[in-house]
Amino acid sequence: MITRTLLAITAGGLLAACQPAIPDSGRGVGFGDGTFEAEQRARDAALAGNNIDSAIAATTPGAAPVPDDGSPEATAAETARVLAATRPGGAPVQASPSNPAPAVVNAVGISNENNFDAVSDQRSIQDDAARVAANRAQYQVVQPEALPERADSGPNIVAYALQTKQSVGQKLYSRIGFNKARKYERACAQYGHADQAQIAFLAAGGPEKDRKGMDPDGDGFACDWDPTPFRRAAQG
Repeated sequence: MITRTLLAITAGGLLAACQPAIPDSGRGVGFGDGTFEAEQRARDAALAGNNIDSAIAATTPGAAPVPDDGSPEATAAETARVLAATRPGGAPVQASPSNPAPAVVNAVGISNENNFDAVSDQRSIQDDAARVAANRAQYQVVQPEALPERADSGPNIVAYALQTKQSVGQKLYSRIGFNKARKYERACAQYGHADQAQIAFLAAGGPEKDRKGMDPDGDGFACDWDPTPFRRAAQG
């Protein structure tokens, strides 16, 4: 076992001795030819002159390297050349002096009519008073008129509900006869709503009379009609 271990260590040492030595330049990849330093200086010079386009162009991939002599003249010349190569027509885009000024937008988001500062600049208090007076002069007062008389369309169940005081199921009127439940179902089946049944019941002589058997319990309300909603509405 010891012999195998010694052989493995010896073999590893021989392989390491055969590897060629790599010189340490002290720089990373891409730093050996001075390109990065030159481009960095061009970029810093452009930024110092507030020329953002030149700074971008100076570090554009594929652009020719900037001379590595570090002089401001060479840096400016190379930056201008790279910038011209990246612009259509070879010239940088410049804002035209004839361009109109940006429109002033109301940041508050309200109209001038609702903006006190804007209105005060446009007209005085006297002008506003004159405008109010002109608007008042255009007012038209409509006098109330008498309501037209309602055509007679049968008994008014709303007035009946407010005139009566008995509750549903409270017997006030005498009802005689046979088969009250059957007559009740047959008579009420003719109407689609209890209001219609109550109108027909009153028109036929109700609540005192009930020839069709629409009010078998004698409370004065036909076919489960209930006056409570009308009474509550009148009370508010």
